[in-house]
Amino acid sequence: MRTEAVPGALLEISGLKTHFFTEDGVVKAVDGVDLTVYQNRTICILGESGCGKSIMARSILRIVDAPGRITDGRILYRAADGREIDLATARQGSAQLRQIRGQDIAMIFQEPMTSLGPIQKIGKQIVETILLHRKVSKAEAKEEAIEMLDRVGIPDPRQRFEAYPFELSGGMRQRAMIAMALSCQPRLLIADEPTTALDVTTQAQILDLIAELKEEFAMAVMLITHDLGVVAEVAEDVAVMYMGRVVEEGDVYAIFENPQHPYTRALMASVPRIGVTKSGRLPAIKGMVPHPLARPSGCPFRTRCDSAMPGVCDTSVPDLVPAGDSRTACFLFSDATGNG
Repeated sequence: MRTEAVPGALLEISGLKTHFFTEDGVVKAVDGVDLTVYQNRTICILGESGCGKSIMARSILRIVDAPGRITDGRILYRAADGREIDLATARQGSAQLRQIRGQDIAMIFQEPMTSLGPIQKIGKQIVETILLHRKVSKAEAKEEAIEMLDRVGIPDPRQRFEAYPFELSGGMRQRAMIAMALSCQPRLLIADEPTTALDVTTQAQILDLIAELKEEFAMAVMLITHDLGVVAEVAEDVAVMYMGRVVEEGDVYAIFENPQHPYTRALMASVPRIGVTKSGRLPAIKGMVPHPLARPSGCPFRTRCDSAMPGVCDTSVPDLVPAGDSRTACFLFSDATGNG
């Protein structure tokens, strides 16, 4: 677990573990994540479905549903006034945590219909968010909400202010969700696959909107996705997750041009490229993601890795170490093999 402060870091996650205690056993959804989010930068969290991306994001805001809970690690948030707050140990329901959640750190969920109240008008929900975190009148909050709806590209925002979520299209609902998330101008915006259910044109508009608002509000963005095209378009930093752990992190150029971890290399190799003949087959990662209740010993990727070393990869879990221009959790670059 990293202990020294990282210059320019807005959020430092060290050794984070979020486990679900079920009747069948313990599901280690997040199992020792180390991650740094820098001020005014976009970091993309990349990985297959079920690798722990969303649970890690929910852990930051402390909104993991039972029977899940944080069992270890820290989530160090640096507030605007210089205070360092460990969100992992902040008391649930405390005024401090309520202030940070929604005001300093906001989240856009994958499906807005599960986050927006179905029987409350869009405008009222945004106004409630503003009134909760800022000292303004209801009239001022309403005007700010309408302005934000206009800012995110919703046509006739004053009329849409009175609309219910079911009266809007998928793209409009997602824009309304973004307006709500940004209504208090957060320092960190977490976007959990915000374009998955949208068509390609709307997806591009939403991504451009997030990038534009990021520059306007000078905020950090954590974008969770499994789409390598999205990562290439918007990311400055990238973290690749597999079975609840970060297996490689670095800037987007290092990850795309010179990936180090065997899992990252396999992901990059599976991307379709122009020039491949119709008869050609894309490389596939062998095997399947292990069942969460039957995790392999040692490196979690070793059962699917062509470079796995018996007696090394099956005995212990590798730490993130420098490799090329990134940091990689692989014994190919560790002192454990004599190559580090």
